[in-house]
Amino acid sequence: MVKIFIDPGHGGTDSGAVGNGLQEKDLTLQIAILLRNILLNEFEDVELQLSRTSDQTVSLNQRTNAANNWNADYYLSIHVNAGGGTGFESYIYPGVGAPTTTYRDQIHDEILAQVDFSNRGQKTANFHVLRETVMSALLTENGFVDRTEDAEKLKSSSFLSQIARGHANGLEVAFNLTRKPTTLYKVQIGAFSEKSNADQLANEAKSKGFETITLLRDSLYKVQIGAFASKENAEQLETRARNEGFEVIVYQE
Repeated sequence: MVKIFIDPGHGGTDSGAVGNGLQEKDLTLQIAILLRNILLNEFEDVELQLSRTSDQTVSLNQRTNAANNWNADYYLSIHVNAGGGTGFESYIYPGVGAPTTTYRDQIHDEILAQVDFSNRGQKTANFHVLRETVMSALLTENGFVDRTEDAEKLKSSSFLSQIARGHANGLEVAFNLTRKPTTLYKVQIGAFSEKSNADQLANEAKSKGFETITLLRDSLYKVQIGAFASKENAEQLETRARNEGFEVIVYQE
């Protein structure tokens, strides 16, 4: 079990950096919640705690004390920058060695692989959250709210999701996280003992615009028109197929 403490910077009366209609406290919380959801939904043996889950004021001492008292394995503080620059940078406490430096480099690289930010480099700083935590700690600065080109990206929910995905991918690499088995919702329109019958149905479905695959399972040739991680997407395809006159079942595998 890996215990990760996620710290969305600022909050409540402390807005953090502001610019272009954005407040740092709002962005950090959005990224942190997205990251939490990715880790909980996709990985096994991960325990999470957040310094805040709403727009509330939390002191620096409260943040680090919570992580230390919880005996977290890793402290990840998420921030957004200001000051006229552009791009992404990450910080650890000066003078620390491995594994903190290794974790930083891995997470840094994975974030940049996901987002269209210039690389401002891996840096050190005497920040409270890096100095007062007893576990390895990292602080990320995800773009500049007062830089128009960065701010336009940060206004996009999909871009914030990419930032969160980069953090998640970095944590996966750093801590060798195990992914949960993927459950797929499969949409099937027929099952036959004779392959020729399955091929005939598959050709009919193709003529109506469906992508098909015929699989031999349990001594039957099964015609499948889709497989989705999302049940909602599977049900949408099910409705479309029924409207075209096919008998449809949706099952999990």
